[in-house]
Amino acid sequence: MGKLYIVPTPVGNLEDMTFRAVRVLKEADLILAEDTRTSGVLLKHFEIKNALRSHHKYNEHRTVEPLARKIRDGLTVALISDAGTPGVSDPGFLLVRECASCGVEVECLPGATAFVPALVDSGLPMDKFCFEGFLPVKKGRMTRLGELSAERRTMVFYESPHRVVKTLAQFAECFGADRRASVSREISKVHEETARGTLAELLEHFTKEEPRGEFVIVVEGAKERQEKQERQ
Repeated sequence: MGKLYIVPTPVGNLEDMTFRAVRVLKEADLILAEDTRTSGVLLKHFEIKNALRSHHKYNEHRTVEPLARKIRDGLTVALISDAGTPGVSDPGFLLVRECASCGVEVECLPGATAFVPALVDSGLPMDKFCFEGFLPVKKGRMTRLGELSAERRTMVFYESPHRVVKTLAQFAECFGADRRASVSREISKVHEETARGTLAELLEHFTKEEPRGEFVIVVEGAKERQEKQERQ
């Protein structure tokens, strides 16, 4: 029987790639990549020349079963995404679930993911937090924000640059403009930046400064008094 490896890749700086990740990719019979063009740059940098195939949200529903069968029959497969850990707001869950249900061994390597450094840099409580990833773009978005208004844990969100200002405005409306938050962009890249303040202050900042890059927004949880008010 083969094995499925989940291999994190750098979210910015190629030096964040681990020795073990490079070894696993070199030893795999097949590498599954979210975008072969993006991953091709990474693989070329580390002189990895193994077979490469696309595995993304548009084809994974029809490919997970045959892939799981091939792994069960002896193929060693490594799954990577464009950046970070596969399955965390990226393709990967369906294949892991299918392999697990077939009795195929799955091993996830530790490594890069964007939300952990953003959470640590935020200065907000880290003992308990909830990861929300990308909110729904349209349907269900405000409903979800209403549900999170009483969440007492620190909340972590992913967001694209063209929606950052709108999202911060919605956060201020639903959570309160004085709620503390942190916005990190371009994690581990040359122009990495973390801005901290209230939601109102961050909204003002990014209204003046054009948002660029990929963003992680960390928002303080509701205080006990606010939670009681939301329940009334």
